[in-house]
Amino acid sequence: MASDLENTLYMDLAKGRVTIQLRPDLAPNHVARIKELAREGFYDGVVFHRVIEGFMAQGGDPTGSGMGGSKKPNLKAEFSREPHVRGVCSMARSSSPDSANSQFFICFGDASFLDKQYTVWGKVTSGMELVDGLKRGEPVRDPDKIVKMQVAADAKA
Repeated sequence: MASDLENTLYMDLAKGRVTIQLRPDLAPNHVARIKELAREGFYDGVVFHRVIEGFMAQGGDPTGSGMGGSKKPNLKAEFSREPHVRGVCSMARSSSPDSANSQFFICFGDASFLDKQYTVWGKVTSGMELVDGLKRGEPVRDPDKIVKMQVAADAKA
């Protein structure tokens, strides 16, 4: 089966490429936002500011503080039954369900306690070992950065 390049995301880290399969079937508005921000270069150079062993790696905040986001309006929740398991990409938010903006997290393992409360928008299909290698911390000292994030359809070979 040919991969759908319009719904594939390349997240380049210092040590290599992470490939994420986007899930517009689960969260069409969140997928559209991630692609829009990636195409604007929003995620390039942004750090993974919160990385918790056995739980998840969180990034997508241009301030690196966990309090920032894009200038675009927050998104209405698109919760689904998709389980939060290893490699799942989901949106971070405040206590308000409709507060997701640009921050996201990638699960290291089972995080089923998040199911139906956070919007799942994709899953890592290759490069999960690179996500596993991110420096840990809350906040992370000298955090790892997203070098470049792009929609595969736009990527230069």
